[in-house]
Amino acid sequence: MENIKEDLKSGNFRHVYLLYGDEPYLIRQYRDRLIKALVNDGDTLNFSRFEGKNISVSEVTELGETLPFLSDKRVILLEDTGFFKNKNDEITDYISKLPDYLYLIFTDQQVDRRSRLFKVVKDHGYAAEMKMPEDSTIVLWIAEILKKSGKKITRKDAFTLFQRTGSDMGNIRNELDKLISYTEGRSAISLSDIDAVCVNQTVNRVFDMVRAVADRKQKEAIALYEDLLTLREPSLRILYLMAKQFRQILLTKKMEGEGKGQQEIASALGVRSFVAKNLSLCARSYRTKELEQILSDFVQAEEDVKTGRLNDRMAVEMMIVKCSSVGKEKAAT
Repeated sequence: MENIKEDLKSGNFRHVYLLYGDEPYLIRQYRDRLIKALVNDGDTLNFSRFEGKNISVSEVTELGETLPFLSDKRVILLEDTGFFKNKNDEITDYISKLPDYLYLIFTDQQVDRRSRLFKVVKDHGYAAEMKMPEDSTIVLWIAEILKKSGKKITRKDAFTLFQRTGSDMGNIRNELDKLISYTEGRSAISLSDIDAVCVNQTVNRVFDMVRAVADRKQKEAIALYEDLLTLREPSLRILYLMAKQFRQILLTKKMEGEGKGQQEIASALGVRSFVAKNLSLCARSYRTKELEQILSDFVQAEEDVKTGRLNDRMAVEMMIVKCSSVGKEKAAT
């Protein structure tokens, strides 16, 4: 990202960019900044966009060979093409001989860095991985955005906002915009403002329910489930999310048994470090065999719902009772 920032600052651009990684918000941000820098406002004649797995490479190259109209640049954006996962010699060969006026921007979440295309992009342009930032970086980013709008927030409240809205930077940004509007005329953003405005994502609400289950607080878990139903969350989706989180709890339990630390577990599961910490707390409430049985019960419950043997709402209630009844004491092993 720093390399792209330098290109934007200097105005010296590579002829091909690949933006990839697990943070779509950053991919969109840098994609738009590159397009804005390379394409004149309103110039639809010299900017083209292709998307999807069925892109015609010959159409792209034919357009690329067309001289720009009243401009010294032609820019082509190619999104989610799958070219970096599946072999495509035609586009790979073309990148090796791009015209001086042509600029290609690829965006893709998943790429094979061993592919010939990836290596050619690196040789002739720049491949920028947009990684999910560390938790502390996100908190600083939240504070910086608010500061630009004349707002202040404590580090503790910024972290609470982060936990409540989930790890997607796009969603966090939307919640920040709502907070800024809500606190118009005031400089400080408080926890009460966050409570009033910010949406606690379904995934987080379900995890609160799972935490209650792991703590054997069955009534609290049922109450949280009722809240989700009031918000019109489908029971089958809640069942799926519960199963997913218990699967993560089992994996956490096993990795901790192998001596792996919190950050290593977070990386392996693709979650934030604070999520890994919460998973670890839940894992202490069960033995490995109990978690394996719980996952087996989830598979059976989902099968019973899909075949009509069990009502989806009842299936979730049944799993809440089962999971909060397993083992009367918290297990350390």
